[in-house]
Amino acid sequence: MLVVGSLGSVMYSTGVVAIFIPVALRIARNTGMRPAQVLMPVSYAALISGMLTLVAAAPNLIVNYELTRTGADGLDFLSLTPVGIPVLILGILYMMIARRWLGASPGSGGAVAHGGPRLADWVTHYGLDARELRARVAAGSPAVGRSLAALGLTPGRGWRVIALERDRARGGCLIGPDADTQLQEGDVLLLDSAMPVRNAGTRCAELGLEPLPLSGLYFTDRAQSIGMAEVMLPADSRLLGKTLEAAGVQLKRGLAAVGLRRGRAVLDAEARAAATLQAGDTLLLVGAWTAIEQLRGQDHDLVTTELPRELDEVLPAAQRAPYAVLALAVTVGLMVSELLPAMHAALIGCLLMGVLRCIDLDSAYRAVSLRTLVLIAGMLPFGIALERTGGIELAADALVGVLGSASPYLVLATVFLMTLLIGLFVVPAANAVLMAPLAMAVAAELGASPYPFVIAVALAASSAFITPVVPANAMVATLGGYRFGDYAKVGLPLVLLVWAFAITMVPWLYPFD
Repeated sequence: MLVVGSLGSVMYSTGVVAIFIPVALRIARNTGMRPAQVLMPVSYAALISGMLTLVAAAPNLIVNYELTRTGADGLDFLSLTPVGIPVLILGILYMMIARRWLGASPGSGGAVAHGGPRLADWVTHYGLDARELRARVAAGSPAVGRSLAALGLTPGRGWRVIALERDRARGGCLIGPDADTQLQEGDVLLLDSAMPVRNAGTRCAELGLEPLPLSGLYFTDRAQSIGMAEVMLPADSRLLGKTLEAAGVQLKRGLAAVGLRRGRAVLDAEARAAATLQAGDTLLLVGAWTAIEQLRGQDHDLVTTELPRELDEVLPAAQRAPYAVLALAVTVGLMVSELLPAMHAALIGCLLMGVLRCIDLDSAYRAVSLRTLVLIAGMLPFGIALERTGGIELAADALVGVLGSASPYLVLATVFLMTLLIGLFVVPAANAVLMAPLAMAVAAELGASPYPFVIAVALAASSAFITPVVPANAMVATLGGYRFGDYAKVGLPLVLLVWAFAITMVPWLYPFD
């Protein structure tokens, strides 16, 4: 929750939840916890992260816009931070206790078994762990400058080169290299061998390749780049009646066939080499994730039947991560230092992401939620219309009239609760659009500073813990097996804690006068 909250302070909460769902599921699997006990804390931490900085959530930007539109000074980048950090700590301490209430009922606890098998399952089922071989091209090796074909490292000789790892300055990792690929000093070969590992190691030494320690995981430790898929041969496949070598499945599109299953029986190396392919045979292919994705639905000879769960955990541009962090650091630095307005700093960050190739134009378009954009664009004029027609002033008069000469603390608490109630039915951005003008009008009626009231609106809009309406909660609802009552049971006490803390802390930081 601490990591999610920290990252969410400079990222959209939905994106942070999407990043951490695989992490949370892996933690649950490794620790024996139910997914339900981990996923809701992730979504709650992402919601609380919206209280940490000005750009962390849309409601913050909306109330800031309302302040500047009416002539008041806008909020600083860290205006919410003195409140948000204690709320995050409070939320962490609370969820350490409340998570025990999740996943305790039969049938709840999420679908940890959703999706397909894991890579480790296939490694065991097909007996691949005993076929892994890693070797380095040593300095002065006779293999330097020679091709894989010239060295005999081809499927016809009982070898499949799964990947070739090379210094990034000299080309990076080549997955599924072809037979003409020439080796360079320092190259590391990831090999699948049909012969016993001891014999294969001896043969590698003869070729001038230095055997490396084995992981016993059959390259699943490279799961960010190397993947697997099970494919079946349909009745009209052009590969029927051919051996694997003759069919050319190996090294095709960067994929290698390392397993053959006929019915439930997995063929050993000798039987696999001699077998002719039949309709209904299942092949286990290994290679680059990009090649596996291209295979799906685009090959009439091979029908993809199973994909591993690790596919959901693959980072689309992992090698660009340092550049993305750099762009993020520049953006946050510009915002914190106030050298530029927050919006200008954010646009510079977007530009850096594109220039550094962390994201392309298509991915950028897909990342923009048109539904949210249209909602905000439509609600802003609606809020302005309410104000110009006197609707906001009428509501503010009614609220102050009901409360009479009550303490500003009570009015602040009421504004917070009204925002929470509206948040049960609408997304936080629309909630802020409706409530920010009302908060400003209430402050004017009381002759008080608008800051505690609009900040209360921003905090309440991000406190949507008791409903799955908000995207952060909706994303984990199915995976965690949550019912609506689960959010009410766990979220209501947290909402009350945040409410009590906010109406105490906000006026102290931003006085009414």
